[in-house]
Amino acid sequence: MIFDAGPGELFVVRNVANLVPVYQPDSGTHGVSAALEYAVNVLRVKHIVVLGHAQCGGIRAFIDKAAPLSPGDFIGKWMAMFVKPGEVVEQREHETMQDFTVRIEKAAVFRSLENLTTFPFVQAPVERGALQLHGAYFGVAEGSLFVLDRMAKEFKSVRDAHAGE
Repeated sequence: MIFDAGPGELFVVRNVANLVPVYQPDSGTHGVSAALEYAVNVLRVKHIVVLGHAQCGGIRAFIDKAAPLSPGDFIGKWMAMFVKPGEVVEQREHETMQDFTVRIEKAAVFRSLENLTTFPFVQAPVERGALQLHGAYFGVAEGSLFVLDRMAKEFKSVRDAHAGE
């Protein structure tokens, strides 16, 4: 509905916190990586959109360090990829919890876009101009959509962008 697409027009991969892992060609099973490979190499998609959203339960659990986010479980390991070694994710002074949560939800989109470029089968078509990477953020309660302006490194309202049209 957000993209006004019909059945079969989108190949969608959903997961906890909308995260894309880094390229890791090992013997493990990698569902998101397999879906990316299929979308890019078989379906020849032209666009990949990482869509974060407000009130993300995975991000909120990460922020709250809520159970069952122990280092040994699947969710804890999955969410650990959000933070690079030595990186600290903390609430800033004078930042409300709501603002902090939104900032981290949007940061997950940035991290996923960064991680996408570690996949050789993504990077090569991006460099050729055959594939474009996009970030977006959906405000669930308001029904608002924001698109990442990668040059400005900020999310801009689709409504504002199309107000003059």
